[in-house]
Amino acid sequence: MNNGEFPLTLLHPRYWLIWLLLVPFLLLAGALPWTVQQRLGRGLGWLAWKLVAQRRHDAETNIRLCFPEKSPEEQTAMVRDIFRNGGLSLFETANAFVRPMGYYDDLVSIEGLEHLKAALAEGRGVLLLGAHYSFVDLCGLLAMRFFPVDTVYRPQNNPALEWLVRRLRRRIYGYQIDHDNMRLLVRALKENHVVWYTPDQDFGLKQGVFAPFFGINAATLTSPRRLQKINHSPVLFIHFRRRGLEEQYEIIITPPLEPFPTDDAVADATRMNAVLEQLIRRSPTQYLWYHRRFKTRPAGESPPYRKKRRELREEARLRQENRP
Repeated sequence: MNNGEFPLTLLHPRYWLIWLLLVPFLLLAGALPWTVQQRLGRGLGWLAWKLVAQRRHDAETNIRLCFPEKSPEEQTAMVRDIFRNGGLSLFETANAFVRPMGYYDDLVSIEGLEHLKAALAEGRGVLLLGAHYSFVDLCGLLAMRFFPVDTVYRPQNNPALEWLVRRLRRRIYGYQIDHDNMRLLVRALKENHVVWYTPDQDFGLKQGVFAPFFGINAATLTSPRRLQKINHSPVLFIHFRRRGLEEQYEIIITPPLEPFPTDDAVADATRMNAVLEQLIRRSPTQYLWYHRRFKTRPAGESPPYRKKRRELREEARLRQENRP
């Protein structure tokens, strides 16, 4: 499906909800004025905060761990704002996919673009590290107002959703690189592309190490240091922020991370997380705190999150099978 052709198998009834609900929603939501999007998005976020208990608990756990200096009331207010931003991001995503390409030309500012241009002039591509913000797809559109960009992503489990997302993102990104396709990632860097890579999620220790993130040991990918060694591409960081509830956005690009990498994988991961943390703190409730960032724990330490229903069902099934 990478060539954009539409497989007829995606017309199966199991995918009808996507074609009959999601596509019309994107078209309608992207046509609404910002004031209406803002009210609806905040309302949907409040509803999700009330009803989606698992996501709320995950966000509450992350905020409690990462902002212990906040009072319980302040932490609760942060979680509510995270969900409001999440609701608003539904409309920001629709905007990224359906609004005219020049819509954001006067709505976004950038700081540090000179660092990126200087890095590109070296001719070895740029590995641009960032984080998962609530309006992540809009981030790509905002960035491409100033420079062409490729992205590394994790494919959707649903084939119809995967086809649709890839098709919609074609107007934003050059290469859309499956996170397992290291060959294409290296090729993009060798072609002197800017590759946006988000190493802020927990994929275990198979390709990572423990390093502090907001003071908590977190499984942290070591792929950025391995990629840098392959092509010696400069490593920079990028941060996106909406100015409150205004339809105004800021981009910050940092100077290259130097020296990077070193001979110490843990030290490199620690430095990488420290920069991401510093940037996230600029607008903490616009970060995607629903993710179970600390699910992988050191030996003997239990994950801080409640078990999901499917995990509880699996445990119950195993107990039933093991009964004498």
